[in-house]
Amino acid sequence: MKFETKQQIVEALEQYMQAHGISQNEAAKRSGVNASYLIEMRKGNYSIIVGGKEVEIADKHFEKIAEMVGFEIRKTYWETRPTDQLVEIMSELEDAKRYGYTRTIIGDTGCGKSYAIELFQKKNPNDTFVITVSQLDNIGDILDKIIDLLKIVPSKTKSKKMKDIVLKLRNIQLDGGQPMLIFDEAEYMKQITLCAIKELFDNLNKYCAIVLVGHYQLICNLDKLRKKSKDGIPQLYRRIKFGIRRLAAIDRSYTQFLAGIEDRKLRKFLQGECENYGELHDVLVPALREAERSGEPISEDFVRRLLNMPKRG
Repeated sequence: MKFETKQQIVEALEQYMQAHGISQNEAAKRSGVNASYLIEMRKGNYSIIVGGKEVEIADKHFEKIAEMVGFEIRKTYWETRPTDQLVEIMSELEDAKRYGYTRTIIGDTGCGKSYAIELFQKKNPNDTFVITVSQLDNIGDILDKIIDLLKIVPSKTKSKKMKDIVLKLRNIQLDGGQPMLIFDEAEYMKQITLCAIKELFDNLNKYCAIVLVGHYQLICNLDKLRKKSKDGIPQLYRRIKFGIRRLAAIDRSYTQFLAGIEDRKLRKFLQGECENYGELHDVLVPALREAERSGEPISEDFVRRLLNMPKRG
């Protein structure tokens, strides 16, 4: 890594620490970089003494800091675009955080929900806690994920864990913070986990924002459970009913992303083959990178060859 790049990363770190009011030790914890390394980096020394010898601080430590502060080391082929979905998600998250709202954000696969959450969390790192729900997670797993994020010493029982979580989040709010729990991929939540969300809401209303983000399957699952009158589900739905936000449909013209693509046939190909922003990213980024490496102009035939797709008839 170039010396100038290291300097830029450390400058970005200083701005990040000042903007979010965090200490050097906290920056070390968040980045995973040893505090002794950070001390030297911030002094402009990019090497340390180990066993009486001077050893250069490995690039990986600078890369960890860059990731934490959002500093792009490598050339980016995918820029953030203000899609309708991104604008709406960011607006809903900002309002929820400011006023302690409970929100349920529903959108199509690949519309940028997780991407928007990542951007928001980086913008508000001190008291925004993101839990990604897995299909295999039970209530214990979810509670453990929250406890880990909040850095709480885990208790033995689920009920005690819940109380510890509520106490920690209330204390953050009373200390002047704006705590927020975001559950991404919430469509994977089981009935008992959804009931736990109701309990969190009841104990944290106005103290902590709670946001469920997921696919339309989440609403379908809730409707099925409501019709069967499963324990806790009608009560949960009453609490979230007027906080449900359905995102706009994806713009399949991808105008904001394809403005720099001059080949008309390639634009038409991408519009026809890609069903969402995520798929467009997965096709376009490797193609742009390979085109730059090879020196070939990017075209429909070039992308088809890269994807091992047959040429046009």
